[in-house]
Amino acid sequence: MTGLGIGLIGTGYMGKCHALAWNAVAPVFGDVAPPRLVHLAEANAELATRQARSLGFSRATGDWRDLIADPDVDVVSITTPNPFHPEMAIAALEAGKHVWCEKPMAPAFADAERMADAARTSGRVAVLGYNYIQNPLLRHIGKLLAEGAIGTVHSVRMEMDEDFMADPVALFSLKSEAISGYGAPDDFGVHPLSILATLFGPVERIMADLAKPFATRPTAEGKAREVETFDIAHILLRLAGGIAGSIQLSRSTWGRKGRLVLQIFGSAGTIAYDQERMNEFQLFTREGRAAEQGFRTILTAPIHPPYDKFVPAPGHGLGFNDLKIIEAREVMRAISGETAHIIDFENGLAIERAVHAMAHSHRDGRWVSL
Repeated sequence: MTGLGIGLIGTGYMGKCHALAWNAVAPVFGDVAPPRLVHLAEANAELATRQARSLGFSRATGDWRDLIADPDVDVVSITTPNPFHPEMAIAALEAGKHVWCEKPMAPAFADAERMADAARTSGRVAVLGYNYIQNPLLRHIGKLLAEGAIGTVHSVRMEMDEDFMADPVALFSLKSEAISGYGAPDDFGVHPLSILATLFGPVERIMADLAKPFATRPTAEGKAREVETFDIAHILLRLAGGIAGSIQLSRSTWGRKGRLVLQIFGSAGTIAYDQERMNEFQLFTREGRAAEQGFRTILTAPIHPPYDKFVPAPGHGLGFNDLKIIEAREVMRAISGETAHIIDFENGLAIERAVHAMAHSHRDGRWVSL
């Protein structure tokens, strides 16, 4: 059986993650033909050639359109900056390629709609890079919720904090420019939304307050430039079934590196998870005598598939790139017509709609229905 032909556009951090995932998916899972790393595209031919040699791709180009026209490419991984996603994804779909595109879909909602339309029309698989939902423990949390382990869920709280924008004298960059989107809501706020969508379904109503902790940032030329995006967001939500929710986002919290906190409160217990400790979660249930009740820590183990494909012993842990390998396998399931644990362009559009509703709510100072 011949493996899928892979094309990769962009070789920054996420591009390398995709390349590692495509290389590892067959030896890790053992039930698929190894993908063929066919074609790599970068901003210029010299960089593309160097990166293709490093990452193991057969061909290289400085023009991404050449990659999409390559008949040996079956799947296009798109890991470029957000503004480039629409043109590249739509062109790939129109050329009959499957697409694995990093999130978010696009800075403009109209472009995200065009991407979803192109996916529907093409009939090809179009997946967004939400690898956090692939964590075996988050999958197990979903199973616990379905089994009613904490009773009826009435509220959910999420927080996502990092400190890469915490320094007020850090130089102005694309992340502070409106062309990249709104800032925290779509830069990484889509990750909490992807987890909520996976566990509870779509957001029904939303209210948001967005903030800029620093009005200007210095440029490389030593001038002050006005910050056009929001680094902080406080969001209230109503989820399917009337579940009350909240999300707090900040790109400017010193000391927080990859904090993504999920707390789920039910009529009979609580589940708590923090991605900075991504191989464990806490479970409280009303069992036994009140004097001994408390949270239990559950560590990832082979009993939480597909952890068993990586490590044969409990408590050793998986990492970010392992989740990307799991996601690559799910992309392959979708392409094979199997049920897959993914967020496709159709479901991703609902996440994009929620992001834009945050901006509209902040602007108008009111709840927005989705």
